[in-house]
Amino acid sequence: MVDFICTGLTIKEITEMKFNIKAMALACGIFWSIAIFLMTWWLIMLEGSGSESLFISRFYVGYDISPVGSVIGFAYGFVDGSISGAIFAWLYNLIAAKMQP
Repeated sequence: MVDFICTGLTIKEITEMKFNIKAMALACGIFWSIAIFLMTWWLIMLEGSGSESLFISRFYVGYDISPVGSVIGFAYGFVDGSISGAIFAWLYNLIAAKMQP
C-alpha cells in the first residue's frame, strides 16, 4: 500500500492500467527491425555476404545475408514487430479488462 501512495496513483488507477496499443506496436516494430538489421550486419562482419538459405528467409521473402537483405529485413521486421506488439497489447488489455473486479 505504501508503494501506491508514493507513486501518487490511486488503487483504481493501478487496477485500470492498460497498454497504449499504438505505442506498443511502434515500440515493438522499432525494436524488432533494428534487431534484424543489426543481426544481419553482425553476420556480414563475421561470415561475409552469402546466398546460403536461412530459416528466416522462409518468412521474409527476399531476405539474405547482404546489405540489401538487411534493409529488406528491417522493413519486414518493422511490420512483423508492429503487428506482434499490437496483438500482444490488445490481448493484454482484453485480459486485464476481464480480470477487473
